[in-house]
Amino acid sequence: MRVFWLVCLWCMSTSGAWAAHAYAQFGDIKYPPGFAHFDYVNPTAPKGGEIALVAPVRVSIFDKYNPFTLKGTAPSGLSELMFESLLIGTLDQPTTAYGLLAEDVAVADDGLSATFKLNPLARFHNGDPVLALDVKSSFDRLMSKEASPVYQSAFGDIKGVTVLDQRTVRFDFKRRNAELPLVAGAVPVFSHKWGMEGGKLKPFDQVIMDMPIASGPYRIGRVNFGKDITYQRDPGYWAQQLNVRKGQYNFERITFKIYKDNTARLEAFKAGEFEFIQSNIAREWARAYTGAKFKNGDFIKVELQHRNAGGLQSWLFNTRLAKFKDVRVREAIGLAMDYEWMNRQLFYNSYTRVRGYFVGGDFEAKALPGADELALLEPLRRQLRPEVFTQPVPQPPSTTPPGSLRANLLKARTLLADAGWTYRDGALRNAKGDPFLIEILDDTGQGASMSRIVTPFIQNLGKLGIEAQFKLIDFSLFQKRLDSFDFEMTSLNMPGSLSPGAELMDRFGSKASATAGSNNFVGIKDPAVDALLDKVVTAVDRPQQIAALRALDRVLRFEHFNVPAWYSGVHRVAYRAHRFAQPEVKPLYYKAEDWALSTWWAQPGK
Repeated sequence: MRVFWLVCLWCMSTSGAWAAHAYAQFGDIKYPPGFAHFDYVNPTAPKGGEIALVAPVRVSIFDKYNPFTLKGTAPSGLSELMFESLLIGTLDQPTTAYGLLAEDVAVADDGLSATFKLNPLARFHNGDPVLALDVKSSFDRLMSKEASPVYQSAFGDIKGVTVLDQRTVRFDFKRRNAELPLVAGAVPVFSHKWGMEGGKLKPFDQVIMDMPIASGPYRIGRVNFGKDITYQRDPGYWAQQLNVRKGQYNFERITFKIYKDNTARLEAFKAGEFEFIQSNIAREWARAYTGAKFKNGDFIKVELQHRNAGGLQSWLFNTRLAKFKDVRVREAIGLAMDYEWMNRQLFYNSYTRVRGYFVGGDFEAKALPGADELALLEPLRRQLRPEVFTQPVPQPPSTTPPGSLRANLLKARTLLADAGWTYRDGALRNAKGDPFLIEILDDTGQGASMSRIVTPFIQNLGKLGIEAQFKLIDFSLFQKRLDSFDFEMTSLNMPGSLSPGAELMDRFGSKASATAGSNNFVGIKDPAVDALLDKVVTAVDRPQQIAALRALDRVLRFEHFNVPAWYSGVHRVAYRAHRFAQPEVKPLYYKAEDWALSTWWAQPGK
């Protein structure tokens, strides 16, 4: 799901209602009404040519064309290239977006509704105009039990959608929240006819192989089902001259290929089966992206700087299991991770350790809570650990001298003993005599690279008497087990955000903890966390948002719900030289593949 964070500009009257070509939760707008194009595009980029790539995701197959339901896997690129929303984000402002399907957005003076006026030019691929009834139908189907529960969490504070006229639609909100117009503007819109069969609409979870009736710049073209998919540029794309689309989506064809593992992907790239690849493995980047074609300039290898929020890469505990319910146990397991050794020996010192839940921004908790945080935490004192108020926020354990792995393991042993786990009869056991066993789950696509990382962690756990096993399964089964919370520990990277908000309900909220398919993998069910989440989404200015997120980060870190891993401040990308051109102005906040697909173009004759 794409979530676009949006920005408000002009007060059009003295009534208190805001109306504009864009909406802002906080901050200023860069582009005025009637702007020509975004700065980071080439408005005269030629159309044509093609690009083939693999997205840096872990899918091994696709089996449906509906990206909004829980069961099955949709192909890479489908959401980004085919589906559009009322408003669209930019790559040079973290919390800004402008009208796409909507040409105007107005927020009521009481903040309890947002009204969108649709662009009369907007058309679906079948030629039908995009109307208010399509917006309402899309929202209603996404909020149904037939859709992935992610949408019910993300859009949970939207009370409903009302069609005011053919091209005007109003979103009503359950409470005043400056973020909600952003959330409403991010709802993916598709035709109310999608999934129609025999004059009747099929249940949404039965819309599987029906070709999407969407409005984006591409349609589905040639398909090697389950393996490769090509998107064909729509020659009559309705928004190709719109300022928010000018100079974008220039390739005639975009092909995504699927390979079983990282080694197969890289060898296929070197063999010329596709032209663009992103690497997320430091060792592979340093040692495998080499050879004659890199030396002679046929291939370009580059680290692209960005200012994105860091993702939350970590090993997660499933606290629904009895063995992980004690915070002392979770902290002890984290002490067995020797990150400094890994970064030195395995990662070529290319990563930075994750410290908290909001990486690399203003939202990370400081050592001790400030007055603004205390104002939020004090009413929750009885529900929180006393150390939240008195001790510095926990930092990941370090083995940098004077620290050491031995000292960390001694501390871990004490914590485990206090929690009722002692070493006897050749294993760490509880009072009942049960040994401490852990299954660390991952998918086969990640397996080869992750195995060498997990092995030393498992060896260190063994020194504590904990028997851990690393289990690899096919991605589709892996995803199914995650959706049903059928795992003990697993490694995941949750995307960061420069303006975290409603998506955190799905990640940390109590309701999501019992909802299959949600992103609350850990199983957090804490009224204090829920109260802080409410403060995050109802913040009326940036200082309030920062205070609420720092308080949330602090509370979560004292619970040791995960074993923090690492992140990189660059995109590692390789691509075929002389085939593509790119704008002179580079974006600030972006995914590498999205930037390439949306703003690059094919060199004539290449």
